[in-house]
Amino acid sequence: DVCSSDLIDSFFSKPNEFILYLFLYKINKLKMSKNNLFRTKPIATIIKQGGDGEHSGLNKVLTVKDLTFFGIAAILGAGSFTSLGEAIFKGGPGVVILFVITAIACAFTAFCYSEFASRIPTAGSAYTYAYASFGELFAWIIGWALIMEYSIGNIYVAFSWSDYFTSFLGRCNIHIPSYFCTSYMEAKNAFMNHSANQELIEAWNNAPMIGGLKMIVDIPALTINLLITYLVYKGIKESRNFSNLMVWLKMAVVALIIIVGGYLVFSRGLTFNWTPANSQGVKSFMPNGFGGVMAAVSGVFFAYIGFDAVSVLAEESKNPQKDLPRGMLLSLIICTIVYILLALVLTGAVDFKNFEGIGDPLAFIFEPQNLNIGWMQFLVSICAVIAMTSVLLVFQMGQPRIWLSMSRDGLLPNVFQKIHPQYKTPSFSTIITGLVVGVPILFTDKTFVLDFTSIATLFAFVLVCGGVLLIPRRTKETGKFHLPYINAQFIFPLIIIITVISVNYLVPTYFVNAFDLSADKLAANIPLLLFYILCIVMGVLSFTKKLSLIPLLGLISCCYLLTGMTVSNWLWFGMWLALGLVFYFSFGYKNSKLNV
Repeated sequence: DVCSSDLIDSFFSKPNEFILYLFLYKINKLKMSKNNLFRTKPIATIIKQGGDGEHSGLNKVLTVKDLTFFGIAAILGAGSFTSLGEAIFKGGPGVVILFVITAIACAFTAFCYSEFASRIPTAGSAYTYAYASFGELFAWIIGWALIMEYSIGNIYVAFSWSDYFTSFLGRCNIHIPSYFCTSYMEAKNAFMNHSANQELIEAWNNAPMIGGLKMIVDIPALTINLLITYLVYKGIKESRNFSNLMVWLKMAVVALIIIVGGYLVFSRGLTFNWTPANSQGVKSFMPNGFGGVMAAVSGVFFAYIGFDAVSVLAEESKNPQKDLPRGMLLSLIICTIVYILLALVLTGAVDFKNFEGIGDPLAFIFEPQNLNIGWMQFLVSICAVIAMTSVLLVFQMGQPRIWLSMSRDGLLPNVFQKIHPQYKTPSFSTIITGLVVGVPILFTDKTFVLDFTSIATLFAFVLVCGGVLLIPRRTKETGKFHLPYINAQFIFPLIIIITVISVNYLVPTYFVNAFDLSADKLAANIPLLLFYILCIVMGVLSFTKKLSLIPLLGLISCCYLLTGMTVSNWLWFGMWLALGLVFYFSFGYKNSKLNV
């Protein structure tokens, strides 16, 4: 195939180039091999299966406004109404910095998602993008990881929804027995660890027994999952209208929280809470240091997951190549501003140490011992139920469409791509998603699900940014999003050098602690060590290969956020991936459409 006269001449005149050509040729042949784990799927084939508007079978009704609202619905929900409290307790007022860092990482990632969405306007999100850039094995890993973002993430949201809903009912003098509004594991762990949470202890002690098993079930969480599954099954128009209404309502209440809370912080002279004393009595914006801020990464990042769910709705968008990027970026910008303002209001209204174990931080600041505004506390409870309902809706819509794409590729059984003839929705996948969310509600708890979800989402973001670095640049087309190319050859190495010098100057002990390989710190510092090795490698590649700056910064910033994950997070994530590989090699690898 390669022995043309020109190539033979080049062997004698430029042997190095000849050898490089042969190497690249062999790599390309390997990627096209039917038995190769890294075989890629041509973009033209992906688009023909659903992105051309003719072969999808889904209902194309969404505008840029709808997509932006879906993004806000997913982002502004469980993170702001629940995990924000724990994040503030760990990081203090300085958690605002982490919100900015995470927003920057998500912004770079959003640009990469937008580039892929413009090239490949089909359902499947990061899974489909990985199939076109990294190959089948990585595509499967991403698809498997996204189950953790959408389905397992919705378990956490369902639990949080239940907490706010039962709290709201309590204020209306309607009380559900504690053993019917909490999870079994949460009640058991509270009892075994002698928790101070008397409600959980009461749930364990008073739960009825059937066959020697305590009947502790979170009925509100199961009920909302069932209702949302039905709504998503019914149709995209119904889901869109409901989501848009929910977004308007919660944005109005969140704006009221910022205005009222912010006014009271200044009028009552509470701004001193922004510089609380640390354990040594020194007042600081980061009382627990930057390490404390980074310890909040799971809670803060969980507040942002969901903007990528917009890309899953490509085949139901009227003009996906133009509207998807706008929807993702607009929702991200709006929610980042809201999060920063909320964090400042919360940390100004109440000392950060008081947020320990607080699951309803926005209502908490208006309680009698704090700002003491009863009507605001009641209003926030209503808003929280609305907010998390819309999050459940968007995540529950995302998962079936990823399974739809995987089924098209032969990696899942054909039944997962079944489209309802009347509602034009992936019916079977929607029902299975409801089961995947509903069944674990019976035996998991919020803490486990939170960390599990964040690490999977970050992992997906890393591969999306890396995928953009792999695909070739293209000519700009009118009416489509185009990722600006900024040559990172000199800029990125310079950023690394300036960052290292600045950190060493501002925090002289930072690198000493980061490279401490003693037995007690080795496990915690390994991710950080690998991160710096990655920075050096990418710095060299950016100089030699003239990489694009935006996806490169997205890759690095998401990898840095991954260093905040604990060893146990990585172990659980590793086991989840191992289980996914068993499914892939037992079914997907043999039935892949690329085998044909």
